[in-house]
Amino acid sequence: QVQVVESGGGLVQAGGSLRLSCATSGSIFSTLRMGWFRHTPGKQREWVASITSSSSTNYADSVKGRFTISRDNGKKTVYLQMNSLKPEDTAVYYCNQIPQVGTYWGQGTQVTVSS
Repeated sequence: QVQVVESGGGLVQAGGSLRLSCATSGSIFSTLRMGWFRHTPGKQREWVASITSSSSTNYADSVKGRFTISRDNGKKTVYLQMNSLKPEDTAVYYCNQIPQVGTYWGQGTQVTVSS
Protein backbone atom coordinates (compact mmCIF):
# COMPACT_ATOMS: atom_id res chain seq x y z
CA GLN A 1 0.00 0.00 0.00
CA VAL A 2 1.48 3.33 -1.04
CA GLN A 3 1.23 6.19 1.41
CA VAL A 4 -0.39 9.32 -0.04
CA VAL A 5 -0.52 13.03 0.77
CA GLU A 6 -3.21 15.03 -1.00
CA SER A 7 -2.99 18.79 -1.45
CA GLY A 8 -4.26 21.65 -3.56
CA GLY A 9 -7.81 21.98 -2.31
CA GLY A 10 -9.43 25.27 -1.41
CA LEU A 11 -12.37 27.58 -1.84
CA VAL A 12 -13.28 28.57 -5.38
CA GLN A 13 -16.26 30.14 -7.10
CA ALA A 14 -18.43 28.14 -9.46
CA GLY A 15 -16.79 28.01 -12.87
CA GLY A 16 -13.33 28.20 -11.40
CA SER A 17 -10.46 25.73 -11.44
CA LEU A 18 -8.24 23.87 -9.00
CA ARG A 19 -5.39 21.42 -9.41
CA LEU A 20 -5.06 18.70 -6.82
CA SER A 21 -1.85 16.80 -6.20
CA CYS A 22 -1.28 13.41 -4.62
CA ALA A 23 2.29 12.73 -3.57
CA THR A 24 3.10 9.09 -2.88
CA SER A 25 5.86 7.00 -1.40
CA GLY A 26 7.20 3.63 -2.44
CA SER A 27 9.11 2.24 -5.36
CA ILE A 28 6.21 0.62 -7.16
CA PHE A 29 4.21 3.76 -7.96
CA SER A 30 4.81 3.53 -11.70
CA THR A 31 3.20 0.09 -11.80
CA LEU A 32 0.04 1.09 -9.97
CA ARG A 33 -3.36 2.13 -11.18
CA MET A 34 -4.27 5.25 -9.19
CA GLY A 35 -7.56 6.97 -8.61
CA TRP A 36 -9.19 10.06 -7.19
CA PHE A 37 -12.25 9.75 -5.00
CA ARG A 38 -14.44 12.22 -3.13
CA HIS A 39 -16.62 12.14 -0.05
CA THR A 40 -19.44 14.37 1.02
CA PRO A 41 -20.96 14.02 4.52
CA GLY A 42 -23.98 11.76 4.47
CA LYS A 43 -22.93 10.08 1.24
CA GLN A 44 -20.68 7.20 0.34
CA ARG A 45 -17.21 7.93 -0.98
CA GLU A 46 -17.42 7.96 -4.78
CA TRP A 47 -14.90 7.29 -7.48
CA VAL A 48 -14.04 10.31 -9.64
CA ALA A 49 -11.26 9.31 -12.01
CA SER A 50 -8.52 6.75 -12.48
CA ILE A 51 -5.30 6.35 -14.44
CA THR A 52 -3.45 3.16 -15.27
CA SER A 53 0.28 2.57 -15.26
CA SER A 54 0.23 3.28 -19.02
CA SER A 55 -1.75 6.50 -18.43
CA SER A 56 -5.09 5.31 -19.76
CA THR A 57 -7.79 7.30 -18.02
CA ASN A 58 -11.41 6.89 -16.99
CA TYR A 59 -13.85 9.35 -15.48
CA ALA A 60 -17.15 9.35 -13.68
CA ASP A 61 -19.92 10.76 -15.87
CA SER A 62 -20.40 13.64 -13.45
CA VAL A 63 -16.89 15.02 -14.12
CA LYS A 64 -16.22 13.88 -17.69
CA GLY A 65 -15.09 16.77 -19.84
CA ARG A 66 -14.30 18.96 -16.83
CA PHE A 67 -11.67 17.01 -14.87
CA THR A 68 -8.36 15.60 -16.10
CA ILE A 69 -6.27 13.06 -14.23
CA SER A 70 -2.57 12.73 -14.96
CA ARG A 71 0.56 11.30 -13.40
CA ASP A 72 4.28 12.00 -13.17
CA ASN A 73 6.07 8.76 -12.39
CA GLY A 74 9.38 10.53 -11.79
CA LYS A 75 7.75 12.57 -9.02
CA LYS A 76 5.51 9.69 -7.87
CA THR A 77 2.61 12.12 -8.05
CA VAL A 78 -0.93 12.00 -9.41
CA TYR A 79 -2.79 15.16 -10.37
CA LEU A 80 -6.42 16.10 -10.83
CA GLN A 81 -7.07 19.23 -12.87
CA MET A 82 -10.59 20.41 -12.15
CA ASN A 83 -12.17 22.99 -14.43
CA SER A 84 -15.67 24.44 -14.64
CA LEU A 85 -16.23 23.56 -11.02
CA LYS A 86 -19.77 23.30 -9.71
CA PRO A 87 -21.14 23.55 -6.16
CA GLU A 88 -21.91 19.84 -6.30
CA ASP A 89 -18.19 19.16 -6.65
CA THR A 90 -17.76 20.29 -3.05
CA ALA A 91 -16.23 17.38 -1.12
CA VAL A 92 -13.09 16.04 0.48
CA TYR A 93 -10.96 14.56 -2.29
CA TYR A 94 -8.77 11.53 -1.75
CA CYS A 95 -6.38 9.57 -3.90
CA ASN A 96 -5.55 5.92 -3.56
CA GLN A 97 -4.22 2.98 -5.46
CA ILE A 98 -6.71 0.75 -7.23
CA PRO A 99 -7.55 -1.76 -6.00
CA GLN A 100 -7.26 -0.34 -2.54
CA VAL A 101 -5.31 -2.41 -0.02
CA GLY A 102 -6.97 -2.75 3.36
CA THR A 103 -8.72 0.33 4.72
CA TYR A 104 -5.98 2.90 4.18
CA TRP A 105 -6.90 6.43 3.10
CA GLY A 106 -4.90 9.62 3.27
CA GLN A 107 -6.10 12.76 5.00
CA GLY A 108 -7.71 14.15 1.86
CA THR A 109 -7.98 17.73 0.69
CA GLN A 110 -11.12 19.86 1.00
CA VAL A 111 -12.62 21.41 -2.12
CA THR A 112 -15.40 23.93 -1.63
CA VAL A 113 -17.18 25.49 -4.59
CA SER A 114 -19.38 28.48 -3.87
CA SER A 115 -22.32 29.42 -6.06
